[in-house]
Amino acid sequence: MTETPPPAELREEMRGPVMWLTIDREERRNAISGAVLAGLGDAIARANNDSAVRAVVITGAGTRAFCAGADLQSGTSFKFDYAAPYQGFANLFRQARQSTVPLIARVNGACMAGGMGLMAMCDMAVASSHAVFGLPEVKVGLFPAQVLSVLGGLLPRRVLAEMCITGEPIDAAQALELNLVNRVSDDVDESVDWLLGRMLDKSPAAIRRGLYTMKKIEAMAFEESMAFTESQIGLFALTEDAAEGQLAFREKRKPQWSGR
Repeated sequence: MTETPPPAELREEMRGPVMWLTIDREERRNAISGAVLAGLGDAIARANNDSAVRAVVITGAGTRAFCAGADLQSGTSFKFDYAAPYQGFANLFRQARQSTVPLIARVNGACMAGGMGLMAMCDMAVASSHAVFGLPEVKVGLFPAQVLSVLGGLLPRRVLAEMCITGEPIDAAQALELNLVNRVSDDVDESVDWLLGRMLDKSPAAIRRGLYTMKKIEAMAFEESMAFTESQIGLFALTEDAAEGQLAFREKRKPQWSGR
């Protein structure tokens, strides 16, 4: 008798030029597992190697949770090979930082602990109006660590400290006010469509090289940043998309992007 393989914990679907990645562990509030981490890393790598992929949307199954963070029910969430200098979750953040394909978080419900890291590693985020955001690790004797590296540039220092130290969540309206997300709506899919609609008609080459430039200068001092960006603008101008975009502007027509 052939055994039925276990269901995939991360569903992948192409919707036109957009790769959708859905954490499919609804009974665990879409908590992170080893399979989810590996699947996200593999999919993002493939997206970056495929010029046909224009964006990656990351979300959770159902409506209750985007991602609840580590799966505490497993009892092994924080058992690592401590001899290994790099850990899987941190490596995913490193990979996201190098991605030149835009990553969009579709926050459809509770976004907690490590889920905050998944949301924060994305370039943009939209949220359902019933979503909540929190760092509750102190409630189980832990403290958010790796996620601080991706949240530190998004939240004001005192707000981040309060969330870490009290463990208490904020709602979607507060997240929008703090610029943690780009848009909040009762219909989260409408927000995703709105964002993609404003992006997919733009130059693929400009977006990919632009994200590369934005991410490279984040850790640079001002003069180093200026030296890097003044060299990058010449490379932007050498692309086929730049030539087509300027020609289309002069000819008063829509550009036909090649992505090169």
